Formats: sequence, C-alpha cells, structure tokens
Amino acid sequence: MQIELKEQLNSLEVKGFARETLEFIDECATTYHVVKGLSDILDENGFVRLNPYVSWSLKEGGRYYVKKTNTTVVAFTIPNKLNLEKGFKIFGCHTDSPSIRIKPNPEMITNNMLRLNTEVYGGPNLSTWFDRSLGIAGRVVLKTDDVFRPKTEIIKIEDKAVVIPSLCIHQNRDVNNGYKIDKQNDILPIIALVNSNFEKDNYLLKLIAKQMKIEVSDILDFDLALYPLEKGILVGMNDEMMQSTKMDNLLSVYAGIIALAESGNDSGKINVYAAFDNEEIGSSTKQGADSEYLSRILERICYSLSLNRQNFLEMLANSFMLSCDTGHVAHPSFPNKKDPTNQCEMNKGVSLKLSVNQRYTSDGFSMAVIKQIAKNAGLNLQYFVNRSNEIGGSTIGPLSSTHLDIDSVDIGIPILSMHSIKELCGIYDLFDLKNLTKEFFETK
Repeated sequence: MQIELKEQLNSLEVKGFARETLEFIDECATTYHVVKGLSDILDENGFVRLNPYVSWSLKEGGRYYVKKTNTTVVAFTIPNKLNLEKGFKIFGCHTDSPSIRIKPNPEMITNNMLRLNTEVYGGPNLSTWFDRSLGIAGRVVLKTDDVFRPKTEIIKIEDKAVVIPSLCIHQNRDVNNGYKIDKQNDILPIIALVNSNFEKDNYLLKLIAKQMKIEVSDILDFDLALYPLEKGILVGMNDEMMQSTKMDNLLSVYAGIIALAESGNDSGKINVYAAFDNEEIGSSTKQGADSEYLSRILERICYSLSLNRQNFLEMLANSFMLSCDTGHVAHPSFPNKKDPTNQCEMNKGVSLKLSVNQRYTSDGFSMAVIKQIAKNAGLNLQYFVNRSNEIGGSTIGPLSSTHLDIDSVDIGIPILSMHSIKELCGIYDLFDLKNLTKEFFETK
C-alpha cells in the first residue's frame, strides 16, 4: 500500500509539472513572450536584473540575470564561497521555434480576401499549419526621444483568429500522395474580407494600434509571427503524454529555469542558465549560440567579482555545459528510421545524444560525467544516435562549446512530430529533465 501511495503521489507531482509547463508554453506565443515569461519567473525567485549598458557590482551568494534584444536570457547564481577551481556549470537551450513570420507591408488582396504576406522561419512542417485557428503575436517597436533606443512592447492578438486554408482535394487530387508547398503563395493567412467600408491601407498596423491603445504613427516597426490558438493538453488514457506547440525547445527552456530557481548553490561553481535565440536558423546572430555573447557575459561576471582574465580562463578550463534540446522518439510507423541499437522511447528517461561527426557535442568523457550525475539522482538515461545514413539535426552544443572551449554534453527530451505545429512527448521524461538539471546544478 505504501508503494502504491508513493507512486500515486509521484504521478500527481509529475502531472502537475506537466500542466505547469503547458501553461508556460501557452503563454509563449513567440520568442519575445518566452523571454517575458522567463523574466517573470526570475523576478519571482529573487533574481536581480542587470543592465548591460553599465558596470555590474556582483556579490557572492547573489542571483542575477541579463537579457539581450528581448530574445536571449542569461541567468546565474554565485555560490556563497566561490572556488575558482570549480568554474562554471552551464545549462544551454534555445528560445526560438520554427514559425511563420509576417513581412513588412504585408497586406495582399485577392478577390475579396485580405491576406498577409509571410516568410518561413526555420524548418517547420508546413503541412501542419493549414486549416488551423492562428493568432498574431510578437513585438512592436515604438518611437522614443532616443532614436538609438526605441521602445519595444510585446503583443498577442488572440481574440481575432486568422487561417491558412488548404486547397480542397477535388482540385488537388494528388495531395495525399505528396504535395510541394509553395512558401510564397500557399501559406498566406486570410485576415479579413473586403467590403465597401473596408480600409485596406495599413490594416494590420491599425489593428495593432487599436489593441495597444496607441496611434499608428507611434509604430516604427514590428517583428510578428503566427502561432496556434489551440492550447496544449495531456493525452493518453492515463494522461502519460502531453501535446503542445513549440516543445522544441520550450520543454528545455522551462525545465531548466525551474531547476535553476529551485537549486541551492554551495558547490563552489557559478551556475549559469543560457537561453539563446536563433538556433532554428543556425545560431549565427549576435544573440545566438554561435557568437561571443555568452563568453563575454561570463567574463563580465568574473570582472564584476574583482577577478582578472587569468582567473576567467582558469574557470573556463574547469567548466562543464549541458546543451539541452529535444531529441527523437522512435516512431512506431517508421521502424526503418531508427538506429538498430540506440533508440528512444517515451517515459524511459532523458536522451543522451551522440554524433561522431559532432552534430551533437557529446563524447565519451562528457557522457561519463552526466551518467554519474544521473545515477546519483536515481534517473535513467537512454542513448540516441542517428542511423548512419541519416544526417539528423544539430544543436547549440557544438557552437557554444567551440566559443567557450569547455567540455559539453547534449541531452534532451525525446519527442514525436518534431517541428510540427503540435509535438508529443512523455510527461515523466520532462520531470526527469528538471530533476537531472537540478542535480547538475547542485553537484559539488
């Protein structure tokens, strides 16, 4: 009876964390909303926001965070007694997901339908975006007295749905045999119908201005995207799975930030959480993992603690990174797509991802480290390796560890339907990731 009660309580805790994660994802319509959600969590847990434009004064035992362009967040905790030989423990993830972005001057009228001109961001499964109720969200850039620092505000229009209609099967008989989607023509959402009273000029800007209660003339520019209005849910007869948009990579984003917030820090190392933008398009941006951004933040931390560059380099040599991104569940309908001996199942543990061609940054040394941490926490890991004739995706791991020159391992929650508008994973794997990351942050 005690074992059954313990299992029931564990199940309730796991489901509670899954629902909590779904609520976070539902609020995060775009990268800008992800960063706002992270900032709220950090503020609630006693982290002090730092201004990147001025010098920092940091203290041992402090909790801090800094943002860049409202798309990237670096948060860190400093131990009460810093040990230079311990270095940094870094958890890396990314805030962006494949999406459909709205171009400037987007209004296009065909017959009596007003559509928006769009552009594909990253590599979404475009077929899953048709015939869905979609919202518009992102950030709007507004005038200020300082031309070099305009004001940005996030926006989410969820009470006015738009839709990308598919072509009926009667006019596209081969659609179920494969159809090449035209990115310029086929994925333009219908936003309104034109009538005699319709004001077609700057329709979207007027909609934004009305929502924000500002003048159209106040708007300098925008970064807007489409997102699904349908909420995430638990699925399966025992609620053992969850389905939502942007699981790649908001599962890692949320599990990591909660682990950092819940972790104590008396290990001597500086715990760092880095959530980068632009992974889905290669990370080669000023706020991406393939930049000097994180390295410079770490160096600023050292200088703000009255350390020097020699100390900084010593700490880097003693550092370790978890690169966390979603992996793949072996699809039940496609057994020929999985490796014969290294494949992931749902709710069997966090995936440990390996590629000898360094699509993932894991190697024998770094995998040995995380395996010991997982064992100490009583958690299972499972290997994921691509089939030898499949290239597979990559992560921030090889990029960040190259700039930092530190040992790193790639891990993640295995999911189905990656880059679909709706993805699927096991809820116990999500819970395990949070606990594994917390153990990582607290390991001495």
